[in-house]
Amino acid sequence: MSGSQVTDQKLILILKTCISIGLCLIILGIYLHNFNATVHAMGVQGIVISAMCVAFGMVLSLPTKMYLTFILVKRESEH
Repeated sequence: MSGSQVTDQKLILILKTCISIGLCLIILGIYLHNFNATVHAMGVQGIVISAMCVAFGMVLSLPTKMYLTFILVKRESEH
């Protein structure tokens, strides 16, 4: 059973890392869109770059939050 817990802890660490990277990408996309002059000067390509940062950030952060919540609820019900 201890091997299973180590695997779960590693999985939770990976998921938390994905959430952190996702949130950083969302913040980067917002920064690029609102405050970066270079991206503003690029026009449509700049908008696409900032939108892709936000999109990939959301892809990384939202499903992992749901899965992490599912794992934690499952662990609480076992104890």
